[in-house]
Amino acid sequence: MDVSLEILGKASELAEEIGGGTAAILIGDELSPLARELIAYGADKVYLFSDPRLTYYQSDAYTRLISDLLEKQQPEILLLGGTTIGMDLAPSVAARIKTGLTAHSCKLEIDKSGDKPLLMAAVPGWGGGMIVNIACPEHRPQMVTVQQGVMEKPPRDDHHSGELIPMEVKLNERDFRVKCIEMVETIPEGPQIDTSDVVVVGGYGMKCQGSLLPLEELTDLLHGALGGTRPALDEGWIPECSMIGVNGKAIGPKLLITIGTSGANHYTAGFVKAGTVMAINSDPDAPIFDVCDIGIVGDALEVVPAMVKALKAL
Repeated sequence: MDVSLEILGKASELAEEIGGGTAAILIGDELSPLARELIAYGADKVYLFSDPRLTYYQSDAYTRLISDLLEKQQPEILLLGGTTIGMDLAPSVAARIKTGLTAHSCKLEIDKSGDKPLLMAAVPGWGGGMIVNIACPEHRPQMVTVQQGVMEKPPRDDHHSGELIPMEVKLNERDFRVKCIEMVETIPEGPQIDTSDVVVVGGYGMKCQGSLLPLEELTDLLHGALGGTRPALDEGWIPECSMIGVNGKAIGPKLLITIGTSGANHYTAGFVKAGTVMAINSDPDAPIFDVCDIGIVGDALEVVPAMVKALKAL
């Protein structure tokens, strides 16, 4: 997944700052093509756990294999993608090796002000009203999960050299107490928020209308994708793949129009790469106006139809 390559690029930057190298862990079956791809994107080493029984994600088996490797190699930092699998795997590994875990970080930096370099992981938190830097000063590795789209995907370099390290795979029945026997991918319908140049987002302020239907015509006219915030997901207005924010997707469209969203950090962290941000909200003091390029104070049911009318005239 792209998030693996994105955090691998960031890992290379962090390793350079602390004078270390970058390694990737690859688990599954028939791994050679994927391993070469990881090296091309910056891995100096790739640890390979190859076994047909590991073709699909197996929570207990993956946790034990990674934990055993970490205890032997003692790395400073471990980054994982904040995917469905990553959100299961990361806390399991952290608990097994007794270290801390910072979830859904939106920014990673090295702090060299103390006796030893520390990874500072920025996370939107505490009701969305602030960005908090979290460190793990005592235990290693320093573990962080990062969503797809938060970090920049590095350029591919097929001339970068790296070492493939096959690992012995010893599995037992306890590793398969819970077994994944099949993975089925549901292909979303229509334009998607992470691939569209224009994204229209509806938030809790649309609750009085009972849905995001008033925004669909605007979205269609702009040939964009319709997204939403956590409340929109909770209300059943959008599928999970259309949620933006720390617990959803991080996107970077050319134009993002956010309507009826307050502007909590949990949400705004999901579109820091957006080119132009337009906000529509009836509350002139809404925090969303602190992060947008164009702000319109008004009722969405008046502003959006006016925008639709103007676009149709064009």
